[in-house]
Amino acid sequence: MLRIGQGCDLHQLSFGRPLVIGGFIVPDAKGAKGHSDADCLTHAIIDAILGAAGLGDIGHHFPDDDPRWANARSIEMLKIVGEKIRSLGFIINNVDSTVHLQTPKIASMKATIAQNIADALKIQPFQVNIKAKTGEGIGPIGKNEAIEAYAVCLLDEPSPDALVNPQIKAEKPKSFSISIPLDEPPAPPAQQQGPDETPKGPQNDPPKQIF
Repeated sequence: MLRIGQGCDLHQLSFGRPLVIGGFIVPDAKGAKGHSDADCLTHAIIDAILGAAGLGDIGHHFPDDDPRWANARSIEMLKIVGEKIRSLGFIINNVDSTVHLQTPKIASMKATIAQNIADALKIQPFQVNIKAKTGEGIGPIGKNEAIEAYAVCLLDEPSPDALVNPQIKAEKPKSFSISIPLDEPPAPPAQQQGPDETPKGPQNDPPKQIF
């Protein structure tokens, strides 16, 4: 089954910080303000992947009030997300994205940026598309006060047969968690249903943080 997700991100631009787009440091440009390296494009792609898998968003897994992610390289966060997605049996078909930035023009950098994204996700560069737009001098983008990025991702979910076939090493997607906290309370006992009660459907638990 195919699953699609979308992501977007917006950061204020200011002098004194590097401008990072898809893991590439853009020379001679105002930088983006943020808790991590403020890589707007990579953040949007992370959200698109998490959204396609139904696993929350970047703020849930990499909170901006967590000192562990202060000045962190967002491309490394993308690698973590990609590894977890693969461990759950998902296959990334493609990523499409748009960067809104007035200046500088990034047309000559798009191939390098796409390669960085592809390397982080362990896919091929042709599976990553980067588009660039200006703000035409309008609003915070056009006045070079901000950078914005949009992304969509198409995932291929394992078939039900693959998930139950013991010869295929694929996990059924459940929650985005590497480990369960030791102090997590035990689940309450299931309530018994009476003869006239209608069975209730499964409840979706919120995704857990990967750390």
